[in-house]
Amino acid sequence: MSLQKPRQFTIQGLTLEGRTFRPSDWAERLAGAMSCFRPGGGAGGIAAYIGYSPYCVPQVVDGVKCVIVSEALQGIEPMAWDFVMNFARDNHLRVSETTPDTSGG
Repeated sequence: MSLQKPRQFTIQGLTLEGRTFRPSDWAERLAGAMSCFRPGGGAGGIAAYIGYSPYCVPQVVDGVKCVIVSEALQGIEPMAWDFVMNFARDNHLRVSETTPDTSGG
């Protein structure tokens, strides 16, 4: 029996009207705000300050800045999930479901 992986969503740095979202570092800022939400919590000593959460990662997809958000964030901290998804909605950003990597590594 296999467990279903959490869904992933891509928040694109393009508005629904097709404009590039500004500021240019929006993806890094958003992912940085979510960096403390990690497996095992955020209190991991110095490692807690290095890198992004695996649940909210900035990435460039086809030349467009994006943030990849795992639905697992909702189970860890519903308010953080709401913050990220409301950010996308409030800024009219394109959001699409992404097929998670099922290769296992």
